[in-house]
Amino acid sequence: MSVFETHIRDLAALAAQGRRRKPIDRAGLDFSSNDYLGLAASPQLAAAVIEAIGRGVPLGSGGSRLLRGNHAEHQALEEEAARFFGCESALFFSTGYAANAALLATLPQRGDLVVHDALVHASAHEGMRLGRADHRAAAHNDPDAFADAIGDWRRAGGAGRVWIAVESLYSMDGDRAPLPALAELAARHDAVLLIDEAHATGVFGPDGRGLAAAYEGAENVITLRTCGKALGCEGALLCGPRVVRDFLINRARPFIFSTAPSPLVAAAVRAALRLLVEEPERRTRLRALIGVAERSLAPHGAVVTGSQIVPIILGDDARTMRAADRLQAAGFDVRGIRPPTVPAGTSRLRISLTLNVGPGDVTALAEALGEALA
Repeated sequence: MSVFETHIRDLAALAAQGRRRKPIDRAGLDFSSNDYLGLAASPQLAAAVIEAIGRGVPLGSGGSRLLRGNHAEHQALEEEAARFFGCESALFFSTGYAANAALLATLPQRGDLVVHDALVHASAHEGMRLGRADHRAAAHNDPDAFADAIGDWRRAGGAGRVWIAVESLYSMDGDRAPLPALAELAARHDAVLLIDEAHATGVFGPDGRGLAAAYEGAENVITLRTCGKALGCEGALLCGPRVVRDFLINRARPFIFSTAPSPLVAAAVRAALRLLVEEPERRTRLRALIGVAERSLAPHGAVVTGSQIVPIILGDDARTMRAADRLQAAGFDVRGIRPPTVPAGTSRLRISLTLNVGPGDVTALAEALGEALA
């Protein structure tokens, strides 16, 4: 018997459920990436990296930010990002997962409560699992459910700080959080509002500053802005009051004990932020593409979200993966999403709209989708 017998059985069970995963090579038209503005392979970002290399900026940081890994490019990015987003300070992490986990594992303290939307990112759950605060889920996009969770906790003797964790634009459903109602709730309960802007940064808001732009700079608001989606790079920025940055530098283990991100990536992110201002036509083209998708995909069961994330919820795992396989064979890179990434019974095709395709590609996808679902 193999020493990994338990793992072998678990993989077999996943296969029997149609949920065993494996990496798939990228092929066909891009309807699955988060490169919403088509910046990842842009000549502008490539030129920014080449220019930084010419200035002697190294590829590797060589250590953590608290050792020799701190580079002038990291600090320049954080200062530029704080100005761009309108916050007091920003802190650069290697990935959005690390930033989200660090945020929720470090800031809420013992005796506090984190109330989170039921559909927040897995990285947020990881942070809560590692943290010391109590945490409770609230029904998706239901401010009353958040209020009820806070009220129940207070009546049971909860006396600490309340933290409200949401995504501004949900990664698998494409819908938006009710930020005005949640901001009012946070103010009423003297709570801190944590807004994950991963899928809104670059796409929405003035100059691509996101759906939380109106709340940025408030003392009780912290935003997470990933750099590996619409910004076309990698890493993430936590934006908020200066005390938050200082506390994370001193207490967040994912920051303290990780090798710092590449300084070249920091230079590329700076260039991406500038492109959001200099090339607004990218957002205009993406909005037009969203309109084409809504008109052509809705007859095939697509959920109209008004965003670049268009789910087609099929429910059954096997049917979802068959449809994805057929679309991939037809030249469209559409991926099937199954539990536990989404709730049981909601397996779906997640169609992601990016500037790596055009309107004609979207209408061709709609035709292929009809055949794949037949």
